Amino acid sequence: MPVIKVHDKSFETYLSEETILQRVKEIAGDINKDYAGKRPLFIAILNGSFMFASDMFKQLTIEAELCFIKLASYKGLKSSGSVVTSIGLEDDLFDKEVVIVEDIVDTGKTLYNFLPKLLHQQPKSLKIAALLHKPEATEYPLELNYIGFRIPNKFVVGYGLDYDGLGRNLKEIYQLI
Repeated sequence: MPVIKVHDKSFETYLSEETILQRVKEIAGDINKDYAGKRPLFIAILNGSFMFASDMFKQLTIEAELCFIKLASYKGLKSSGSVVTSIGLEDDLFDKEVVIVEDIVDTGKTLYNFLPKLLHQQPKSLKIAALLHKPEATEYPLELNYIGFRIPNKFVVGYGLDYDGLGRNLKEIYQLI
């Protein structure tokens, strides 16, 4: 397996571009079935979910809207423990079908703290699509409705995920060696 360097760390390929895109297509297929005849609003969490949201959106055949919000709890390789909202949500969620698009759920703290703000607006439904989930790291109760891959509790980079700002542009997902 090829090894890449990002900053001072070495990473090896964990998920190939083909594997990722196939799974994203499958998730979009499930969403197309679940939301047939509906018009969901997708809320993509920046920065990490932009590739997942883009590739998934290209596979949707239903009418759908997309907006972005920035939430952050990472600094370097570890979660900072606090959730920071940088860009607010401007769409009214009342009586809408809402799907949150997240790159990775590890402890779950970011979404757990964000969900009450969304639920306060009384959406008709609220589901979560996460490309990656680290079950071993999850500390907060969350129902993830669409999961791309369950992965071990190791640091990953690529396909939108970064290590101190670098690596988001990689087509594959790499795991810290």
